[in-house]
Amino acid sequence: MPELDSSLAGEWKFDPAHTRVGFSTRHAMVTKVRGAFNDVEGIINVDVDEPTNSSVKVTIKVASIDTRNAQRDEHLRTNDFFDAPHHPEITFVSKRIDQVEENSFIVSGDLTIRGVTKEIALPIEFVGIETDPFGNMRAGFEGSRRIDRKDFGVNWNAGLDSGGVLVSDRILLEFEISAIKTVPSGDSAAADESKAEQSEHS
Repeated sequence: MPELDSSLAGEWKFDPAHTRVGFSTRHAMVTKVRGAFNDVEGIINVDVDEPTNSSVKVTIKVASIDTRNAQRDEHLRTNDFFDAPHHPEITFVSKRIDQVEENSFIVSGDLTIRGVTKEIALPIEFVGIETDPFGNMRAGFEGSRRIDRKDFGVNWNAGLDSGGVLVSDRILLEFEISAIKTVPSGDSAAADESKAEQSEHS
């Protein structure tokens, strides 16, 4: 199995401004509704010597759901769907990471939606690593996985005259992640300077 680049070792935090956790599903059997969650936090710990010891933890704020339609978003926050008042977060905590090819991984872990936890396997591609203009080391990851929303208690639907349903049970989750490597504590001054510089240019 190819080894990971040593520069990947350590802790990486999602950059919310350049990370997208989205979804799409069929609506009325003929079109697609696409959306995303705008408030996402995540930490990746990379062990390059033993990739299976690496870990990922993701927290998504349900209230940040955005399908570009305010009325639909409010409905999705209700008990019909995600029940944001009682289950404000969607979480994913990895249990195992398997490297299947040089830049391909299967990340298996517990996905929790509406208080229901199911183990799923996410195929993830490592896109690359670069140093941005502010001196931050960035890594990119992408992946997608279909899930059945009813597995997590998201059951609401409405019938159509044709005999079909308004909302498909199958949901495609989409991940586009930009993660910044955490600066070691000894370099905290450099980290603060980098953050200040980013703030000036944002």
